[in-house]
Amino acid sequence: MKKIFLIALALVSLQMTAQEKRELHERKQKSERMSDYTPQEIAQLQTKQMTLDLDLTEAQQDKIMAINLKNAESRKAMMEARKERMENKEAKEISKEEKLKLKNDMLDRKIEIKKQMKAVLNDEQYQKWEAMVQKKMDRGRQYKKQRTHKK
Repeated sequence: MKKIFLIALALVSLQMTAQEKRELHERKQKSERMSDYTPQEIAQLQTKQMTLDLDLTEAQQDKIMAINLKNAESRKAMMEARKERMENKEAKEISKEEKLKLKNDMLDRKIEIKKQMKAVLNDEQYQKWEAMVQKKMDRGRQYKKQRTHKK
């Protein structure tokens, strides 16, 4: 009986480890695929998805495309800067002041995006957009929580 229990326990443990590795590999592949796109391509994909989700007019699509392009370019620049920091072994840990500056910059960008979206979208579309953003943030928090619990 003990042997059967130990074998079952080993199989379950092995399955869980394999599943975690597969999920990590899938996420890494997705992030690598997105980094292959130019800011223009990313903005175009986001705009098309928003058009489907929010039923945007042609005029709204043009304005949203400009907003998405600006955001994609700034995100790409930030990712490159972060990648350089991570490759530089000495500066792996950033100072408290730098963290504060990065956090403030991120919050300023979010405020600016909300203002721009509110100006372009009607009330119903803006409500849907906020719900979409919140859902995306919740998924990100959930993923981050899972990663911290696995370590």
